[in-house]
Amino acid sequence: MKTGTETDNNKKVWFITGASKGFGLSIVKQLLCAGHFVAATSRNKEALIKAVNRKESNFLPLQVDLADESSIALALQHTNEEFGRIDVVINNAGYGIGGAIEELTDQETRQAFDVNVFATLNVIRNVMPYLRKQRSGHIINISSSGGIAPGMGWAIYCAAKAAVITLTEVLAEDVKSLGVKVTLVAPGSFRTNFLNGESIAVAENPIDDYKEITEARRLYLKRDGQQPGDPEKAAAAIIKVAGEENPPLHLLLGGDAYNRVLTRLDTLHNEIRLMGELTCSTDL
Repeated sequence: MKTGTETDNNKKVWFITGASKGFGLSIVKQLLCAGHFVAATSRNKEALIKAVNRKESNFLPLQVDLADESSIALALQHTNEEFGRIDVVINNAGYGIGGAIEELTDQETRQAFDVNVFATLNVIRNVMPYLRKQRSGHIINISSSGGIAPGMGWAIYCAAKAAVITLTEVLAEDVKSLGVKVTLVAPGSFRTNFLNGESIAVAENPIDDYKEITEARRLYLKRDGQQPGDPEKAAAAIIKVAGEENPPLHLLLGGDAYNRVLTRLDTLHNEIRLMGELTCSTDL
């Protein structure tokens, strides 16, 4: 057992899902370079090992089915046995799905929630016994700025990411007295592989009447490789927050997320204030 308790106190044990690409891969590589202990998960262990391309003893690649609680439980048990503890959990696995609600089948919709929401819940449910016993730890859930400021044609994706935001906010309250910290990360558009077809799906049966949505999505997907965000800087920001004594509950990443969310909050604030008289008139 290569325990984190026997090393520099600044070296933490991390458990990261969806680590073979995107933010997850960038975070894993930066952590390994800094000497941290990293347990990383993917649906394909060999692809993960190839992507990380490192063989240090502080790296534990794991093949995990996030829809299967027993698979998650075994991965966390393996991590704890290998490194002696679990300090930071990053729920990064997820994918985008585009289409109007009517265009997306029940199966497509449930699959999106399984990966984006229920996988996150499965990890939290199974890691909390370790964190409660330690009376320490930090859970970081990756959502999206779309969960706060949703966009046309992405109802299911934005709804799933909004669910992650809400459950994270409540989780923070629920576990605060146990010494466990929680952070919600809401990125904007970053230059990862999100738009190249590996991490995004679209309705298999589009409807002609929604051609405006289809065209908007086509133009959006053409921005692959032109996104304004730098994933390496995003990874560094997440790692920085995990090292803070009092980390924020909410962390937006990217100037586009910052501007989009502030605009949304201003609109929401104005609308609520505008309807204030009618809203309050319903009291007894």
